[in-house]
Amino acid sequence: MISLVIPVYNEEILVFELFERVQKAMESIDDTFEVILVDDGSTDSTFEKLKACHSKDKRFKVLALSRNFGHQAAYTAGLNYAKGDYIGMMDGDLQDPPELIKDMHQKLLNDDVDIVYGKRLERNEKLSKRIFIRLFHSVFRRLSNLKNIKQVGNFSVMSKKALGAFLSLNEKNRYLPGLRSFIGFKQGFVEYSRPDREHGEAKMNYRKLFTLAFDAIFSFSNLPVKVCLYSGLVGIVFIFVIGIYILVSKLAGLAPLGWSSIILSIYFIGSVQLLSIGILGEYVYRIYKETQNRPVFLVSEFLG
Repeated sequence: MISLVIPVYNEEILVFELFERVQKAMESIDDTFEVILVDDGSTDSTFEKLKACHSKDKRFKVLALSRNFGHQAAYTAGLNYAKGDYIGMMDGDLQDPPELIKDMHQKLLNDDVDIVYGKRLERNEKLSKRIFIRLFHSVFRRLSNLKNIKQVGNFSVMSKKALGAFLSLNEKNRYLPGLRSFIGFKQGFVEYSRPDREHGEAKMNYRKLFTLAFDAIFSFSNLPVKVCLYSGLVGIVFIFVIGIYILVSKLAGLAPLGWSSIILSIYFIGSVQLLSIGILGEYVYRIYKETQNRPVFLVSEFLG
């Protein structure tokens, strides 16, 4: 059996279209399947429409979270409830075409791999968003030293063995494509062009994208901490050079440097300190969240 996890948040305009396309796509693979629709604390009529989908087809199960826990947490919730031998992940905004799941599943069976993910050849979205995402993927790939993360997202299908390893990673700050790459196993990909949304507004705004980007970078790279060290070293060299310059100026009988140079030095050192404190604060905050050990998600209702 194949399971498909789809997080949904305030997508009342898309629910029935999502249901019809996913149903058709899954039936093209096998009649025995389950779709876990995770309602991530929607405030519109999304949950009622998801229940209507469940009434039409019991293979569509609805997992309602107690509030909005976020995209990555909603995926984690659905994956914990999935019971299939193969488990797929797909966003609920239909930018990931459900028709591609069949190709992923076939590749999983035929190519002796444990994970198949969708690799985006192009994105038909706003230019500013495309630039930000391309820049993030480029930076993250170099900082994390992880494979299979260039131009990929959550859209994927994996074996039950890979899912077990995936769910064994219990950190609270989650970037799922990074975790999926971290567990290893044999991985393949299917290329596709990701369309823009036809209906509704994107739920991943720039604030959420930046938060996710920071979680990814701080979770998989120690470069930010090294930035503190390098900045401090640059500051020491800068002050040393300025000190020598002032000493030579006095010995040569030249006029001493004015207050502007002193203020410049103070601002430079102060900026380095604030940058270092800010970076360390990001790590301390994430450590604090881990030590709190609060659940990633809480379930209010499950129809399945």
